[in-house]
Amino acid sequence: MKRLLMDKLIAWKNSKRRKPLILWGARQVGKTWLMKEFGEKYFDNYVYISFYNNKRISNLFEQNYDTKRILKSIEIELHTKIEPNKTLIIFDEIQSATKVLESLKYFCEETNEYAVIAAGSLLGVALHYGVSFPVGKVDELRLYPLNFKEFLMGLDEDKLAQYIEDWNNPEVNEFSEKYSELLRKYMFIGGMPEVVDRYRLNQDHDEVRDLQLSIVRQYEGDFGKHIQPSQLPRINMVWNSIPLQLAKENKKFFFGQIKKGARMSEFEIAIQWLLDAGIIYKVNKVTKPAMPLKAYLDFSSFKIFFLDVGILGALSELDYSSIIHGNDVFIEYKGALTEQYVLQELLANTKFKPYYYSGEKSTYETDFIIQKEDMIVPIEVKAETNLKSKSLKFYIDKFLPKLAVRTSMTKAIKQDKIVNIPLWAIGSL
Repeated sequence: MKRLLMDKLIAWKNSKRRKPLILWGARQVGKTWLMKEFGEKYFDNYVYISFYNNKRISNLFEQNYDTKRILKSIEIELHTKIEPNKTLIIFDEIQSATKVLESLKYFCEETNEYAVIAAGSLLGVALHYGVSFPVGKVDELRLYPLNFKEFLMGLDEDKLAQYIEDWNNPEVNEFSEKYSELLRKYMFIGGMPEVVDRYRLNQDHDEVRDLQLSIVRQYEGDFGKHIQPSQLPRINMVWNSIPLQLAKENKKFFFGQIKKGARMSEFEIAIQWLLDAGIIYKVNKVTKPAMPLKAYLDFSSFKIFFLDVGILGALSELDYSSIIHGNDVFIEYKGALTEQYVLQELLANTKFKPYYYSGEKSTYETDFIIQKEDMIVPIEVKAETNLKSKSLKFYIDKFLPKLAVRTSMTKAIKQDKIVNIPLWAIGSL
C-alpha cells in the first residue's frame, strides 16, 4: 500500500521547526499502518503505544508532564531505547488517554529533539469533553481514505497513477477508457485500505461488500459507546437518512426527511458528533459567489456526504454490476456517487474548501464552488458524457467567472470559459 501523505511526513521529520504531530483521520483509514510504516522506513526504530485499554502506560502521564520522566518510564515499561531524532514515538488512540494529548505541549517546549506523532480515531469527539488542545504547539495532518491515484497504485496500476496529473495531454487521454473503467471499480470498492487490499488479492465483490458493511458496523458501534444515550436515536436517524438525502436532485439536507416536522435544532448535536468522528463531510451553501466565500456562509443550508464512496454504495445497497456496467446507476441515483467521489478528491488532493451555491428558490445549483487564488470557480459534476448543463450556463451568464470547471466521463475539453476535466483526473484540479 502506498500513501501519498508519506511525503508530508518525511517533510515533517526533516523540518527544523518540527513540533509533535497529530495525525487526524477516521477509524479504518490506515493511520496506524502509516505511522508504523513511516517509523520502519525513515527512523532507526520506532516505539508504538496504543492507549486503548492501556491503563498502565496511561498512568505515566497522570502524575505530571515531565517529558523526560515519561520517556524514561516508557523505556523501562517497553524494554526499549528512545533516542532523539532516531526513534519515532507513536502515541495511538489518544482519545482514550486525554492527558497524552495535553502532554504534547511539553514535548514541544521541553524535548522537541524527540519525534512524536499521535493519532486517535475519535479524537475530535474527545475534545468536547473539556480536553485542553495544545494550540500552536503541534503540527497537524489529516489522512483520508485512498484517493483515486492511491487506489490505482493499490491495484498495481502505477503507470496510470503516474500520468493521471497530465490529464490534458492527448497521449494520456488515449487511456481515458481504461481510467474510466477503473474509476467505476473505485466507485464500488471505495478507498478504505483494507477493502482495496482485499480486492487486489481476491477480486471478490461479495467480500468487498462484507468488509464495507463490517466497517459500517464498527462506526455504528462507536455511536453507542461514546455518546449520551439521549443523542443515540438522533445520530442513527441522521446517519441512516444520508443515502435518501443524496438520492434527491436537490441534495440539500432536509430535516423533514428524517422525520415529519423535524427541526435543525433537534439534530445539530448529532450532526456535529458525526463530523467530529470524521465519518461524514458537510458542504455548506454560500449566499453569494464572491470573495471570500467564507464570508457568505449560509449555516442553515448544507449537504452531507459519507466519508467514503464505497460506504455510500454499501449503505445504498448498490451492487457491483449496477455500478460497473453502463451509466444507468448514475441516472437512477442522480449522480450521488459521482458527487461523493468528486468531494473526496477535492478534500484529499487539494487545499480548496468546497462549498456550493444555488439561486433563489433553488432554480439552479452549482454542485461545488471553490476559491482559487483571485477566482471563484464553479464546478459542475456530470456522471456521464452528456455535457449539457443549464445550471452552469445560468451561472456563467449571471456571474461572468474567469473560469468554470465541468468534470465528466468525457476527455479533456476546453470550451470558452469552461474546462472539462475528466472525472478520473479531478483530483489534479
